[in-house]
Amino acid sequence: MEASQFKSNQYVKFCPGCGDHAICMALQKAMAQVSVPTHQTVVISGIGCSSRMPHYLNTYGFNTIHGRGGAIATGVKTSHPELSVWQMTGDGDCLAIGGNHFIHELRRNVDLNICLFNNRIYGLTKGQYSPTSPKGFVSKSSPFGTVERPFIPAELVFGARGTFFARTLDVDMPTTVDCMVQGHQHKGASVIECLVNCVIFNNGTHNWIADREMRAERSIVLKHGEKMIFGKEKDKGLALDYSQGVIPQLIVVSADDERVLTHDATTPDPTLHRMLAMMGQENDTTQPIALGVIRNVEEEAYDTAVNQQINEVREKSKAKTFDQLTASLEQWEI
Repeated sequence: MEASQFKSNQYVKFCPGCGDHAICMALQKAMAQVSVPTHQTVVISGIGCSSRMPHYLNTYGFNTIHGRGGAIATGVKTSHPELSVWQMTGDGDCLAIGGNHFIHELRRNVDLNICLFNNRIYGLTKGQYSPTSPKGFVSKSSPFGTVERPFIPAELVFGARGTFFARTLDVDMPTTVDCMVQGHQHKGASVIECLVNCVIFNNGTHNWIADREMRAERSIVLKHGEKMIFGKEKDKGLALDYSQGVIPQLIVVSADDERVLTHDATTPDPTLHRMLAMMGQENDTTQPIALGVIRNVEEEAYDTAVNQQINEVREKSKAKTFDQLTASLEQWEI
């Protein structure tokens, strides 16, 4: 299939230069690669700039209310498990008012493809700080700097026993498309954190890694089964240091060091996955930030288990239809 088949006829209203444009294009390319027909693809969203996405895709879609995209997406996938269901959400929509739905769709492991746009600001409602804004961030709702500590989306995913987590940059189209394709192939809740730029209210928030000159030095694109090597000259690698105490630490070493780790996204133990996902936070340039698919572990999906249970109960039941079921219950006349 072609990416153009997934483009709707609606005018895209993201601001010029907004990172959401790139994620929209990547999503269309990813949908073309997985080749699920448009009439079997559903895009669900809440409220926010990223939540406009259902309008720009030639698929079925539902632009729901603030924070409730996860609940609707869960219902769609559970009632129609044959559909490919994508959830578009932002750091405000997903991690503030929608936070409860988010952790439970991960805990249940519903087979959804969740694209979490993180620009560390409320863009649609004009520039308030969000749950991922760094401490001290000055905004319209925190003129003297927010005193709150931010959420790190990966930490929430692992805390809710998530089975798939990837991270990508709006300026890195190949990695974004690859993460989305792998997220779709994963049978369970897939979270792709998309680091996007808001040119109006938080311009340059990810520049420390998005900058073309510094990206190779400050980020590492993880690939399952490959050595954890990065840098402009591919001269750096990641290793575990056991010399600082009981808990090992991730350190940067020379690429030819025999301790350089090989990425295993499929190991059930989340310890190393969490360590990788937590690197480079708060603009810490002593470690690279991890991009690509960090965790990809297979577990039974909620929608599969629910429908299997329904079929098993139906097989054992004498009532095969809803009318037969109601007729078998106690009845009375008024």
